[in-house]
Amino acid sequence: MKSMYYVGLDVHKKTIAYCRKQEDGRIVDEGVVEASRKELSKWVRDIDEPWVGALEATLFTGWIYDFLKPHCMELKVAHPKMLKAIAGSKKKNDRVDAEKIADLLRCNFLPECYMAPESIRELRRVLRYRNLMVRESVKFQNKMGGLLMEVGAQYNKKRLRGRKYFNELLETVEHVPESVIEMLKISRAGKEMFEAVQRKLLAALKEHPDLKRRVGLLMTIRGVGEVTALTWALEIGDPTRFSSRKHAVSYCGLCSAQRESAGKTMRGPISKQRNKHLQPVLVQAAKLAPLWNEELAAVHERELTRGNRNRATLAVARKLVGYMLAVDLRQTAFEPGSGFLVA
Repeated sequence: MKSMYYVGLDVHKKTIAYCRKQEDGRIVDEGVVEASRKELSKWVRDIDEPWVGALEATLFTGWIYDFLKPHCMELKVAHPKMLKAIAGSKKKNDRVDAEKIADLLRCNFLPECYMAPESIRELRRVLRYRNLMVRESVKFQNKMGGLLMEVGAQYNKKRLRGRKYFNELLETVEHVPESVIEMLKISRAGKEMFEAVQRKLLAALKEHPDLKRRVGLLMTIRGVGEVTALTWALEIGDPTRFSSRKHAVSYCGLCSAQRESAGKTMRGPISKQRNKHLQPVLVQAAKLAPLWNEELAAVHERELTRGNRNRATLAVARKLVGYMLAVDLRQTAFEPGSGFLVA
């Protein structure tokens, strides 16, 4: 009967340190392989026993995970934050890190994290790139206002976004150096280019067959727009991985950090351990959603009587998470006023 190998992989941009162990902890093989598909193919062919592997979640994990998964019985991805807490030590290098990952996997102590399917990660990459385009567009918009303020030009800030007003402003503005006029034109062109790209990417995502129905159901919640729905669908991935609404709220970074010891509990500010792409979108949606949704408006007003606007916004955001999670799990349109939540 063949034995099982446990393989720990310490992933870097150019190299991957590996450690292969037997069930009793004896090291069978360890070393470093180049982080390329060609070299990984040679390395995999040399493993003559069934094996399970684990690697830490990094920027480079995705393609390595997809490449190695068909060659092993199981491949897990370790949570980097929790892995540091468990495997912290005085001596640290790539070989030691790979060995520790192999030991955690072998002893079933590996702090595993969710790895979205390749199709979801591809769409998520497109959405995050679209968000980058939006940020760059805003930078150019702000730069136009900054240039005008530097030379003391009078302008209407609210109308500066409009093309007609911008062209009229360039023709009528006085005492503005020619260099500033040229930079204004360049900034305007950059803004329009980034806006065109983000609109194209957003339109493609909305019509994608894997997302269209799911996003449509999420948008039945009044106050949830297409960007919020797309961000939720792609960043959450599989909603069934959340055991409760509180778990989803924590993942979104909408609750405070908690420290409890000797019967004393201390609450800190909003936790930094969150999905950094999802949290700001939900907060922005929570600021606008009460204008369209009576139930959320009632939540906002109630929380305002107990604290400040930030508290009210977070309460609305948490309610939105409950609504969207319920829609995702039930696969039905939202029904207002029916206690449409999950536990």
